[in-house]
Amino acid sequence: MNTPQLDATSWVAPSAQLFGAVALGPGVSVWHNAVLRAECQEIRIGRMTNIQDFAMVHVGFDEPTRIGEFCSITHHTTVHGCVIGDHCLIGIGAVVMDGAVIGDGSIVAGGAFVTEGSVFPPGSIIAGLPAKVIRERDSARANRLNAWIYHRNMEFSRRGDNRAWDGPEFQAWRESKRREIETDRDL
Repeated sequence: MNTPQLDATSWVAPSAQLFGAVALGPGVSVWHNAVLRAECQEIRIGRMTNIQDFAMVHVGFDEPTRIGEFCSITHHTTVHGCVIGDHCLIGIGAVVMDGAVIGDGSIVAGGAFVTEGSVFPPGSIIAGLPAKVIRERDSARANRLNAWIYHRNMEFSRRGDNRAWDGPEFQAWRESKRREIETDRDL
């Protein structure tokens, strides 16, 4: 694979840029000014994950980048040659470097710097420079809700409506989705 492979249900904003061996799973959204570049290894992004505005996803020379399902890679993050498990949130401005592994249901706090080769178990809350576990809590359900909210935003944006998160209908939808996630058996 030398060119991006996009699932038919994924969405890429017009200003996002994808180069090389990039594979987007079902329901993935790549937002404005994000860059995904895979010249020597591959980038694989699991279903329902969102790559938000100005994020940079790149590969290492020897390390592919793998991002699981129902993840949020937030604004101005750098994800580089690492593995992000399912149901994770990588906070605004965080950096995750080559060979790092973020376990399922984890949160990397905004501004954190995850050094090369760092491995964090599932359910970690990771913060600092360099990043370390500051607490343990399975955040999979909360992170999954965040990914669903971005999926809704994608569906609205696809049809030209940029107000997916506004009004009582959204509040009712979010509460219904939260209840649904609380009983999801695949978490």
